[in-house]
Amino acid sequence: MGKVAFVFSGQGAQYSGMGKSLYEASPAAKAVFDTAEQIRPGTIAQCFESPVEELSITKNTQPCLFCIDLAAAEALREAGVAADAVAGFSLGEVAAVTFAGMFTAAEGFSLVVKRGEAMQAAAEKVDSAMAAILKLSNEKVEELCRMHQGVYPVNYNCPGQLVVAGLKSSLGGFIEDVAANGGKAVPLKVSGGFHSPFMESASIRLAEVLGGMDVKAPQLPVYANYTAEPYTAQTAKELLVKQVSNPVRWQQTVEKLLEDGVDTFIEVGAGKTLCGLIKRMSRTAKIYNVEDAASLAAAVAAVREENA
Repeated sequence: MGKVAFVFSGQGAQYSGMGKSLYEASPAAKAVFDTAEQIRPGTIAQCFESPVEELSITKNTQPCLFCIDLAAAEALREAGVAADAVAGFSLGEVAAVTFAGMFTAAEGFSLVVKRGEAMQAAAEKVDSAMAAILKLSNEKVEELCRMHQGVYPVNYNCPGQLVVAGLKSSLGGFIEDVAANGGKAVPLKVSGGFHSPFMESASIRLAEVLGGMDVKAPQLPVYANYTAEPYTAQTAKELLVKQVSNPVRWQQTVEKLLEDGVDTFIEVGAGKTLCGLIKRMSRTAKIYNVEDAASLAAAVAAVREENA
């Protein structure tokens, strides 16, 4: 067996009830949620009971998804499944660096609460949205973005899928051009134009928050959204700040993980979005997800069988 990477889910995968069976099945997962509850009372109820409309508000989405991301990873570690490397998509990167020991669970959660609030505030300053563009090359999408004011390529997900963020006033014409060129646009369940220049004020706020935090050296490689290369303790604050207002280079990150010997990916957190993207990039990688007690048991059994 080659190397195992845990990949941490990002926004858009949230759903009501997420994390509840993990909380009940795993003491390590429960500890993550309990830590979050002490810092932000009501987080557990929000994850387990709130409707998706409430969960889709960024200042709620980010703390809640951080909890299930980190809880799923800690449940795997508790079950004896080790990661050789980690990466996280957007807010999942905060859970990834926390799992890698750069922050305590309390520090990571406190950071993601402030990150969610800052990105929500930035989103409220401009009427923006995001859409996944399918069936076109990255180069074509970039070309179309340049033709429309306030539309930016932001998430390089996999070949044939690039997410854009843009002013709602510009996105209509942009999407018409996408269709005219044979592409398809799918709106995303998010409340702002993230990973774009619209988030500059959030980056500034995050820099202020991180300025007062101690960042420890990672205990295992963490591949950064901004560079698709591993973090160091020296670059961590800069990478976490720049990540908010710059594109997520997920395709390049997965390609780099594969190049560095990863052949097993376990998506930790809500949904299977990252599993689907990775399948588009590798026909041979073994891919699992952990988001509840049943998928935790299945992933643990599968990895043990591979190691037998």
